[in-house]
Amino acid sequence: MRRAIAIALLIVIAILLQTTVFSEIRLLGAKPELLYLLTIVLALLDGPSEGAIAGFFGGMSEDFLLHQPKGITALTLTLLGYAIGLSRQYIVSASPLLPTILVAGGTFVGAMFHGTVSFLLGQETQFGYLVRTALLSGLYGALLTPLAFPLIRRLSEYSKPRRVVRW
Repeated sequence: MRRAIAIALLIVIAILLQTTVFSEIRLLGAKPELLYLLTIVLALLDGPSEGAIAGFFGGMSEDFLLHQPKGITALTLTLLGYAIGLSRQYIVSASPLLPTILVAGGTFVGAMFHGTVSFLLGQETQFGYLVRTALLSGLYGALLTPLAFPLIRRLSEYSKPRRVVRW
């Protein structure tokens, strides 16, 4: 129960920050994708199931709150969280730069996938603008990762159930 509340709290905080503070602070016209950052970090820390669950609920929350076509963001974040969580088993060394690289690459790939699915479903999309926005969102996420990663990791570790051994 404590785990679900912690993930829900992180999703609400990410959506609130993304729609209020970071909607005004843009990097060359692009805004950060905090739910991408959150999903990638949770998947990196806790594996594919946690990443997919956080991605799905975060994506559905964003779709419903921001009046976007329903399910595209949820699909994107679910697949992204699952893929990053699966790649965790191939990580040999724990580099402090690794989360930053994964957030930058994952945000770029996720934004491109989101734009492609939106285009296939009939929304107006310009490819040049999509690539530029995806690159800048990935860069913005990479810049925010050193600040957000320790906070998300601490909350994730705190909310995990403790193993109790009774004699």
